[in-house]
Amino acid sequence: MKKKLSLMFVAFGALAILAGCEPLTIFDPKGPNAKTLSDTIILSIITMAFILLVVYVLLAFMLTKYRASKAPADYEPPHEEGSHLLEIIWTVIPIIIVAFLAIVTVRTTSTVESQPEGYDNKEPLVIYASSSNWKWHFSYPEQGIETVNYVNIPVDRPIEFKLYSFGPITSFWIPQLAGQKYAMSDMVTTIHLAADEVGSFMGRNSNFSGRGFAEMEFEAQSMSQEDFDKWASDVKAKEKPLTEEKFDELLKAEHVGRSSYSSTHLDFSPAPMEHGDMNMSEDEMDHSNMNHEDHSTDSQENSKETHSH
Repeated sequence: MKKKLSLMFVAFGALAILAGCEPLTIFDPKGPNAKTLSDTIILSIITMAFILLVVYVLLAFMLTKYRASKAPADYEPPHEEGSHLLEIIWTVIPIIIVAFLAIVTVRTTSTVESQPEGYDNKEPLVIYASSSNWKWHFSYPEQGIETVNYVNIPVDRPIEFKLYSFGPITSFWIPQLAGQKYAMSDMVTTIHLAADEVGSFMGRNSNFSGRGFAEMEFEAQSMSQEDFDKWASDVKAKEKPLTEEKFDELLKAEHVGRSSYSSTHLDFSPAPMEHGDMNMSEDEMDHSNMNHEDHSTDSQENSKETHSH
């Protein structure tokens, strides 16, 4: 009796705690690509729940129909041949389920790996998002500005984040706007997204990369195109330019607050080769990666020293 009461208290306690939790942001999408991913996850959950329901119903049926009875000790059940039809059914059904989920996943992946639907005729805003221990740098080549640990984007315009890292592999993720994608030190990967409404969204590194991983978060704020242009102009006019010395300080610092600059580090430390661009000559590749590899090596050495302590 005491054991049952303890289990009841645990169950009610868990319900009370969960009742106070905020809804998962991944199920509250604010952009087309995030909506596609959310719908796919919900469809997968419904499919798995239906499978579990069928399995539990069949289990209850079998336990009831073939339960033990008070038969004589010498009773022998009648011999029954196996059913070829049932064997075919329980072999084909899992194949159909896996094929269905595979097709849905492939179509979803293809959709989110391209410019969001409905934005085909709009020029995307390109933002280089680079990570270092343990912070995010956002470079705007079009506006000629850079921010640290926050990024502003206009609504109703496609965004292309070009991702790379100045240290260990990280994963760029804004749950309400897009899925996850890795940022690496030797190539640039691209993630597409768009925001349908004005708001503030949490972004983070979702790949464990060291002791400061938990604090490696940033704010992604969507605003009207007019407000975005005004903000970019203010940063360009009022903030100091980002020098190579200052950028080196940022890379070596473990944790920093938010900051803005009227120039980008791309001028003196260009991004590495873009993923899929295999037509570059070796000279072009070496020139593109030269400065970045130097910073990446310094950052990795700094990370190793940090972990050794």
